[in-house]
Amino acid sequence: MQTKIQELRKLKKVTQNELADAVNVTRQTIISLECGRYNASLILAHKIAQFFEVSIEEIFIFNQEDENL
Repeated sequence: MQTKIQELRKLKKVTQNELADAVNVTRQTIISLECGRYNASLILAHKIAQFFEVSIEEIFIFNQEDENL
């Protein structure tokens, strides 16, 4: 699944470590999310959306291919 995490992070001048600490995950999880290697749980997606003060849909780009994962 594609995300706009890296774009939002750079816009707000937040490091991967800072975001990871804010949402209580490891930096490696943030890297995996940004690269599309990991799909966030609903709870993690919600935490990230709250951190950036946007909706989940504005961060996570869902397409039909993702439905089969």
